[in-house]
Amino acid sequence: MAATDDAKAAPLRYAFGNVLSFFILLLIGILAFSIRLFSVIKYESVIHEFDPYFNYRVTQYLVRNGIYDFWNWFDDRTWYPLGRVIGGTVYPGLTLTAGTLWRIFNSLNIPLSVETVCVFTAPIFSANAAWATYLLTKEVKGTGAGLTAAALLAMVPSYISRSVAGSYDNEAVAIFALIFTFYLYVKTLNTGSLFYATLNAISYFYMVCSWGGYTFIINLIPMHVLLCIVTGRYSSRLYIAYAPLVVLGTLLAALVPVVGFNAVMTSEHFASFLVFIIIHVVALVYYIKGILSPKMFKVAVTLVVSVGLVVCCAVIAVLVALVASSPTKGWSGRSLSLLDPTYASKYIPIIASVSEHQPPTWPSYFMDINVLAFLVPAGIIACFSPLSDASSFVVLYIVTSVYFSGVMVRLMLVFAPAACIMSGIALSGAFDVFTRSIKFQLPGISKNSTLDAGDTGSATAVTHNNAVKTEKKEEPAKDRPLRKNRKKEKEHVEKASIKSRIEKQLLVLPLEASIIAIFLLVLLGAFYVVHCVWAAAEAYSAPSIVLTSHSHDGLHVFDDFREAYAWLRHNTEVDDKVASWWDYGYQTTAMANRTVIVDNNTWNNTHIATVGTAMSSPEKAAWEIFNSLDVKYVLVVFGGLVGYPSDDINKFLWMVRIGGGVFPHIKEPDYLRDGQYRIDSQATPTMLNCLMYKLSYFRFVETDGKAFDRVRRTEIGKKYFKLTHFEEVFTTHHWMVRIYKLKPAKNRIRGKMKKTKSKTSSSSNSKRSGTRKRNPWH
Repeated sequence: MAATDDAKAAPLRYAFGNVLSFFILLLIGILAFSIRLFSVIKYESVIHEFDPYFNYRVTQYLVRNGIYDFWNWFDDRTWYPLGRVIGGTVYPGLTLTAGTLWRIFNSLNIPLSVETVCVFTAPIFSANAAWATYLLTKEVKGTGAGLTAAALLAMVPSYISRSVAGSYDNEAVAIFALIFTFYLYVKTLNTGSLFYATLNAISYFYMVCSWGGYTFIINLIPMHVLLCIVTGRYSSRLYIAYAPLVVLGTLLAALVPVVGFNAVMTSEHFASFLVFIIIHVVALVYYIKGILSPKMFKVAVTLVVSVGLVVCCAVIAVLVALVASSPTKGWSGRSLSLLDPTYASKYIPIIASVSEHQPPTWPSYFMDINVLAFLVPAGIIACFSPLSDASSFVVLYIVTSVYFSGVMVRLMLVFAPAACIMSGIALSGAFDVFTRSIKFQLPGISKNSTLDAGDTGSATAVTHNNAVKTEKKEEPAKDRPLRKNRKKEKEHVEKASIKSRIEKQLLVLPLEASIIAIFLLVLLGAFYVVHCVWAAAEAYSAPSIVLTSHSHDGLHVFDDFREAYAWLRHNTEVDDKVASWWDYGYQTTAMANRTVIVDNNTWNNTHIATVGTAMSSPEKAAWEIFNSLDVKYVLVVFGGLVGYPSDDINKFLWMVRIGGGVFPHIKEPDYLRDGQYRIDSQATPTMLNCLMYKLSYFRFVETDGKAFDRVRRTEIGKKYFKLTHFEEVFTTHHWMVRIYKLKPAKNRIRGKMKKTKSKTSSSSNSKRSGTRKRNPWH
């Protein structure tokens, strides 16, 4: 009777569990969305950082002109005088996603602006990423681990840093696409369904559209397939999970203009093709093994392996021939920087100059993943008990992501989901053990639980067998074979259930230890939540374009960037060209609507080196360089007055290095005193006379009479000087942005002609002077 009640209660319990899981996932989605709104609540609804301003400008163009014009858009306001073909040089996934959301909202009579949609795209997709994490972890270790991992990802600071409201960058949607692609791959591994394999290829296509980090997927999955083959875990499910992804995924990836034939021509993709050949050779061997005798199989395997080796060698030879002409052997600069962390600093300073391309410090791990760093090893151990295709994949994911995050701090974003998955598995397993230990030892439950785990299981099986025998006497003869098969299946299930219960009983811990352990885990989770909320509210909520600081007299807001861009927009001509370091190119184009020489795309190293050379040169030489580029205004960022460390003086050595990489007369030692970078009285003459120094510190002594730089914490070396080829036209309230205008050439030529006249006056007669042609610059 009790068994019948349990059988009736099981479906109800299962349904209740599904409903509860649904509501928990809904709350996790709300949490993921709401924790990223601190930037809007504390500041305002504004786009953050630098790259998001370009994405916002492109989305505006897409919404206003349509997708056809977007693909063919030639932007003449960037990289003057070269310009840029936008449709063929951007990953369109983010733009198309936000544009689609904007159209959906407007079709539902929800009148949202494009900027509002762009601001909230990242929080929306962070909820999607949390749900995708649940699905992936559930396929690996069950529902409990999935819910825990989803809750952890919703709050993890590393992901929050790239998905707060206003962070309209490619990673906003790419992390969701990454996790969802991995989920569909694991789902296909578990089911062998061609339907999920097709969805996996489509999800990979969306990832290719969204972010250049798609190469991580197309290398990690082949690595896992090769691992399964080497360890003897090949199956038809593995073939179905991989082969359609390579074929269909590569064809779809080639449709993205920014990728194109790179999907089959660059070294980042070659591993997937080699593994594709290997898995077909292995599949052919397994097929032959099933239809031939052992003796014939040995002969056939020798033939197949020989042919396979010949094909692999031929493919490798073709690939080598394709990439031999490339100095980097078909690898991109960023990929080589991941494989060799010293490569960028040696050969491509433009990549090494980006702060997010630097290796992280140990404190940054604790800041970005917090207590998850201590839970990851436990999750890896749990994945080996038992080891499956799915669990081996997430182990490989965490190992590779740890390495890449150690090379480049930006890739902490890829490591965070893996850390959440492993931590979710560890926490779920720990709670399962501790709660079961308490359950087995509570008064009134212990005895029944023990019986259930041991003798009761056997007695129930015997009673069930007797009941089946009684029924067999009454049933027709034709139904007896069917009943016999059902009996065997039930006996097998019951034995497995009894064995599982006995194994679980062996993991019972003392009651007091279990209670203390659960308390400590809850305390650990509370600490994680507090840290995540603090990181979301304080560390990652401030937009870089609006800065704040706290002092004894209250909160101070520094809105100098928007003040400077507004001045450019209202006080300069539409066709005027503005020169600045490449960091500010996107913002200048989007907010000031003025043409820039270089921007954050950094596709042309020579053009950036030209600007770096101008900033590193004396005033006259810099004027000539900027004048040759039709530049009318020069913008510099200076933080010496308010203590803003990310100013151009701190970036200046990178300008020297990048400029010197193309123009050899710019040498870094000329700007260093005994190997030290100084701007005080010990600075070198080259440093004190370069354009960047003069534009940053012009009239700086007037602020406090001492010209004390609060960032470098020293008085500057050259306090009193005048500008002869540039004139100051605007400086923001806190001196953070300074704008200068190039003086017209006629002013300099007039002075030069006067000197020429004074030298030649003794040899010139009045008649010749009267007939001389008038100088056009006068």
